[in-house]
Amino acid sequence: MRKIWLTFAQTVTVCLGVLFVLQTFKPGLLEFGQKPIQGQIAIKGASSALPSKPASSYKDAAKKAMPAVVNIFTSSRNTSNSHQKFMDDPLFKHFFGDDDDPTDNSLGSGVIVSEQGLILTNHHVISSADAIEVALADGRKLPAAIVGTDPESDLALLKIGADNLPFITFASSNKLDIGDVVLAIGNPFGVGQTITQGIVSALGRNHLGINTYENFIQTDASINPGNSGGALINTEGNLVGINSAIYSRNGGSMGIGFAIPASLAKQVMEQIAKEGTVTRGWVGVEAQNITPELAESFGLSSASGALIAGVLGESPADHAGLKAGDILIAINRKQVINSVTMLNLIAVLEPNKNAVLTIMRAGTQIDVDTLIGKRPSPVANKD
Repeated sequence: MRKIWLTFAQTVTVCLGVLFVLQTFKPGLLEFGQKPIQGQIAIKGASSALPSKPASSYKDAAKKAMPAVVNIFTSSRNTSNSHQKFMDDPLFKHFFGDDDDPTDNSLGSGVIVSEQGLILTNHHVISSADAIEVALADGRKLPAAIVGTDPESDLALLKIGADNLPFITFASSNKLDIGDVVLAIGNPFGVGQTITQGIVSALGRNHLGINTYENFIQTDASINPGNSGGALINTEGNLVGINSAIYSRNGGSMGIGFAIPASLAKQVMEQIAKEGTVTRGWVGVEAQNITPELAESFGLSSASGALIAGVLGESPADHAGLKAGDILIAINRKQVINSVTMLNLIAVLEPNKNAVLTIMRAGTQIDVDTLIGKRPSPVANKD
């Protein structure tokens, strides 16, 4: 009997020891029939979540576009007092040295648009230049000739004597939206080729008083002096704009930059390459925007259209019978939203061909067949 009791006691002792070990090191094995607690499930789910995806790199876009962006150096003979003040500026001396040569030096950027050496830049970059030199991304420096310029869009086309050059790819004109990431490439302050990143802040900016034809892309990608004429690209490395101007109180970037859309730049480039100049349509009217007060006085349902404030004598509009007080609401069935829209719609019309101008006169809508003329050289803000 003692042996049986001793065996039982030893067995119980061993079992209690096993249970103690399991409770200490493997407590989950002893939770029979327990229901999971909701809080524990939530915590477990959070801890097993995948980490957030890191931000994308834009290195492929940069590698694709940067070889096609060049630095442009211009020089002109200038001995004016204003030039001397410029020469005395410490920032200028820091980047260009201190010499007594009365040659006025400036710099900007440009974009190679063909492997034959055609380069797009801003008109204001080369407008006063006596000599132009282009520095390529591979280190070569070549003289450049002006093929043609278009001051009204602030664009110019240059040519360098080289073949088989890297060139930019134009983006599709309808694939840019507010909020898209864009990259600006240029030569800010002469420090060398630089790329900055931002987003498209707005589209269709106008009434800025920069150019006659304004349809700017606004971006917060840093654009500084020296970036003018450089490339604004998308994340695929394709050209969406030509960097043109900034809003600044101190000469540096304040997060508001403007670029000429690539679609407009391409149209201007193709005309200059083919004809050496840009030809635009013209009708000879002076227009102003429709304000809510004007819309109410004319009995219009909305403040849309362009009020014809004046008609130039012997102009296409004069011959077609347009009068001051008419409201232009459409051109070839395309809506005129304001005077800027009117200007852009007329500009793309082919001279010596007819177009239908839809107007409101005394509350009646009238279609006026008009023979489009050729826009004269810019001397006044009339169209």
